[in-house]
Amino acid sequence: MKRTPGHWRQSVASALTLASAALGLLTAAPAVAQKTELLVYTALETDQIKAYEEAFKKANPNIDIKWVRDSTGVITAKLLAEKANPQADLVVGVSASSLAVFANEGMLQPYAPKGLDKISPQYRDPRNPPDWVGMDVYGAAICFNTVEAAKLGLPKPESWKDLTKPVYKGRIVMPNPASSGTGYLDVAGWIQMWGDSDAWKYMDALHDNIAQYTHSGSKPCRQAGAGEFPIGVSFEYRAVTTKKSGAPIDIIFPSEGLGWDLEASGIMKSTKKLEAAHALMDWLATPGAMELFAKNFAVLAMPGMAKPLDYVPADYEKRLVKNDFAWSAKNRDRIINEWIKRYDGKSEPK
Repeated sequence: MKRTPGHWRQSVASALTLASAALGLLTAAPAVAQKTELLVYTALETDQIKAYEEAFKKANPNIDIKWVRDSTGVITAKLLAEKANPQADLVVGVSASSLAVFANEGMLQPYAPKGLDKISPQYRDPRNPPDWVGMDVYGAAICFNTVEAAKLGLPKPESWKDLTKPVYKGRIVMPNPASSGTGYLDVAGWIQMWGDSDAWKYMDALHDNIAQYTHSGSKPCRQAGAGEFPIGVSFEYRAVTTKKSGAPIDIIFPSEGLGWDLEASGIMKSTKKLEAAHALMDWLATPGAMELFAKNFAVLAMPGMAKPLDYVPADYEKRLVKNDFAWSAKNRDRIINEWIKRYDGKSEPK
């Protein structure tokens, strides 16, 4: 069939329309696939991060997380050093006593995640909306290597005061409170239990028996598990995982009471990615997230979600000492500076 000039013009116009539509789809494709990346500072244990991230990604496939992980004290110092030029979008799984410091410094963006009403009031910032929200409780525990202790003729300690007995001289490792959240919860716990004067007297006596202060809350238990030292002051999650790995340790929950802290999370005031940050905070307060936390910790911020854990006593929550996060935040610098002045000589090299 012979095509007239009109036919050709119509064909060209149709072709241009199709080409334009195709180009539009190609241009729009990256926008549809575009993801938001959150920079998250964390003190979560490395062996916890993967499971939490995978579950969050299933619910929020368009949000990626870039983690910066270190011990609580290191993360706390890093955030305070960056105060004038903040880098992180959120802080996740860092001690509530540190989050309270950031709140006092005006560094956090208040936010009430969906499901906040299900979070126990004692495990969240009391302000409304809160600056930070808790995830789970971690508390003090002692890892005691029964094989090494038998070789050395060491009795099993049952209390904090037992650790000051001369028989344990040079046999104990514990975390440095300036770099480890576990170390700080120990020291803050002793001061809140016994008062300033008696607590520092206790730490003077304990210091005589310390072989080394570590910069990680997990390391003392790993060292005890490996037989490097018979006694490691650590926290219950690492004690349980070390024992489950086959290490010959007994887990001791000292009779006087247990210092503790919360893994907690908050949004940095400086973030430009509020929508994604809200999504992560919302997820952290869901029953699904709490079920994952329950695999690692015996006390959760959401009541009724916890399950019995091997080697952790059923009355664990009742053994926790009274802990005032506002007091911990206000006194943190004073306590750490005094501790460094007295005991830092036995800290491991950084």
